[in-house]
Amino acid sequence: MADTLALFTSIGLSEQKAKETQKNEALSSVLKEAIIQAHRVRGASGVDKAMCTLLYSMASRLKDPKRVGFLSDCIVQSKICTELQLAAALEFVKSHPQDPINQKAFEDTCGVGVFITPEQIEEAVESVIKKHKEKLLVERFHFNMGLLMGEARSALKWADGKVIKNEVDLQVLHLLGPKTEADLEKKAKPQKVKVAENDVKAKKEEGAVNAEVKTGEVKSLMEQLRGESLKFHKTGENYKSEGYVVTPKTMDLLKTHLEITGGQIRTRFPPEPNGILHIGHAKAINFNFGYAKANNGICFLRYDDTNPEKEEEKYFTSIRDMVEWLGYEPHAVTHASDNFQELYDLAVDLIRRGHAYICHQKGEELKGHNAPASPWRDRPTEESLVLFERMKKGLFAEGEATLRMKIVMEDGKMDPVAYRIKYTAHHRTGDKWCIYPTYDYTHCLCDSIENITHSLCTKEFQARRSSYFWLCNALDVYCPVQWEYGRLNLTYTVVSKRKIIKLVETGVVSNWDDPRLFTLTALRRRGFPPEAINNFCARVGVTVAQTTTEPHLLESCVRDVLNEQAPRVMAVLEPLKVTITNLAENTKSDVRVPDFPANEARGSHTVPFTRTIFIEQSDFREVMEKGYKRLTPDQPVGLRHAGYVISVQKIIKDAQGKVVELEVNCCSSDTAEKPKAFIHWVSQPLVCEVRLYERLFLHKYPEDLSEVPNGFLTDINPLSLHTISSALVDTSVKGAKVLDKFQFERVGYFSLDPDSTADKLVFNRTVTLKEDPGKI
Repeated sequence: MADTLALFTSIGLSEQKAKETQKNEALSSVLKEAIIQAHRVRGASGVDKAMCTLLYSMASRLKDPKRVGFLSDCIVQSKICTELQLAAALEFVKSHPQDPINQKAFEDTCGVGVFITPEQIEEAVESVIKKHKEKLLVERFHFNMGLLMGEARSALKWADGKVIKNEVDLQVLHLLGPKTEADLEKKAKPQKVKVAENDVKAKKEEGAVNAEVKTGEVKSLMEQLRGESLKFHKTGENYKSEGYVVTPKTMDLLKTHLEITGGQIRTRFPPEPNGILHIGHAKAINFNFGYAKANNGICFLRYDDTNPEKEEEKYFTSIRDMVEWLGYEPHAVTHASDNFQELYDLAVDLIRRGHAYICHQKGEELKGHNAPASPWRDRPTEESLVLFERMKKGLFAEGEATLRMKIVMEDGKMDPVAYRIKYTAHHRTGDKWCIYPTYDYTHCLCDSIENITHSLCTKEFQARRSSYFWLCNALDVYCPVQWEYGRLNLTYTVVSKRKIIKLVETGVVSNWDDPRLFTLTALRRRGFPPEAINNFCARVGVTVAQTTTEPHLLESCVRDVLNEQAPRVMAVLEPLKVTITNLAENTKSDVRVPDFPANEARGSHTVPFTRTIFIEQSDFREVMEKGYKRLTPDQPVGLRHAGYVISVQKIIKDAQGKVVELEVNCCSSDTAEKPKAFIHWVSQPLVCEVRLYERLFLHKYPEDLSEVPNGFLTDINPLSLHTISSALVDTSVKGAKVLDKFQFERVGYFSLDPDSTADKLVFNRTVTLKEDPGKI
């Protein structure tokens, strides 16, 4: 250790920096090798300060340790003299992982032997300044000097940036002279141009196709997935990715892969068909299908159907239904079970290669780096082959034998199981198999078989990345690249399959599509438009960090879309009868109600207006309250769309003193004094059921035992569902179809529920009109 410390300080590192470097095993190993190689070539005294700096920079950035000797030689032989050249050299070796390195191509790419004279720099800067002289003289020192630097550096790729900057400063000063007081004043920011409201709406409507809706300043998901924020590898350049392992067969396998795919991006969405998709899956769907779509690629819907005990046909149907509901069409629908025979053959090959063995240890996991190895780990290959064949023939009991892979994973899981015995018929293959592959074994090999270019998965699978690469390379098959992104979580909910089943079994919710849940089927039933869910995923963004988001942010996206899509109707949830005494008994007229008051050209519908109407109980107060603007005995109110103002003449109460009817007079709003408010109403309405939903749980994190010590089932909000069985709605909704959406004026957005019948419509409240962070 002391020798290593002395070696590191010999290249100019402080003692503290040298000690920190020692703690990083990977960096310490590479740097030590680089310094020893440098000393071997030039001797300790022949390595100058600039070389030492480059050696440290190279060691800390090099991804492939086998190139350390080659690059160290280039540095101490003064072939690589600048950071620019080093960056080019690192990129070159990353792009050319196979031996031998083409020396001439390397030197051409890295500017080896290129010397830029001061005269060349002077001429290049002079040329750039001449090009921008006119604007420079007008803007003087407010001109963007970075532009001059950038263009000069483009002309002289290998020139020292500091020398270029000094020359730019010198020539600008010569042209403009010293700075004046005006030059020192801050440049005024240009005022933002206001866009007409109609233009904004038009753009919103135009963008509402294929998940391209933009909200405020948020980039659409498609823009993000096309953008520079994703530093994914190009197709066929898998070896440039962090941690990717290059073998002697890698380049040939990539060549074949490119011939098959034609360089097209391929992704897959691989759900397990043992439950209903939830809001977190919406991000996965958008990310996998969206990334392929944004880059003219294709995406497979692949069912990971390797656990026949828990799989049901309804889950297969529901998953595809939700993918298509969100606006995506799979290139092909595939199943892990399509590959059962090939996966078995590969497992036999894995045993033959000495990378797998039959184990009789109970339990699927051998945990911890220090856990004792399985006593069967060194079992002879031929013996494991025979036993694996016996497993296939059903000659062992369940749990009596497993096939394990010889690898320790990042999370300490040792020798993960590749195959286990399950005497359960499979929904597609029947009783053909009694051994089934695990996720750890199946996932990467199915990706390989389908020639997936980008295997996108959530962050918790990062611990399996090295085993993903290991298994493909152990079998010498094409190895895709696994990329991880942050999971999407919401507060005030649970999405675990096991916990949702508990909620259903205990009667807390009616089923997987109960509108209080955050499964995708539940959100659809509640009336959430797919565009809103896609927009929400865009707002959350393409993040690597795990995201926990408040439900009201999703609600806001829903409100934005429904404001543009949901026609307006009038409905009264808590009716109060109103008789207009100065109208004749048989009075009846039609009132035109615009579907979208902000843009009446989009259509309208008519509703009847008679002597008897119904208003909300909350729109009348017998006793005037400060700030109350609606109907009171002393305060008239307007009726929306009707053209009338009504005034109370008589209050009728029942035996308990509750107001049950009002008698009023009406007059035209053209002649009456303008009222303080206009309220909605219905006449000759339909009786309907309305279900009002609040959040299902009382606490933000119902699964957190520190918040909810007795478990999530004790955290249920008793007011999460309020059913109004005799609400009234105008007759324009009579022909509505299930999941049709409306804005009940002044009340909220509602969607027609599948429980509706010809005799009685049922509406779910999707969201309220105004955002309330405490509710959803």
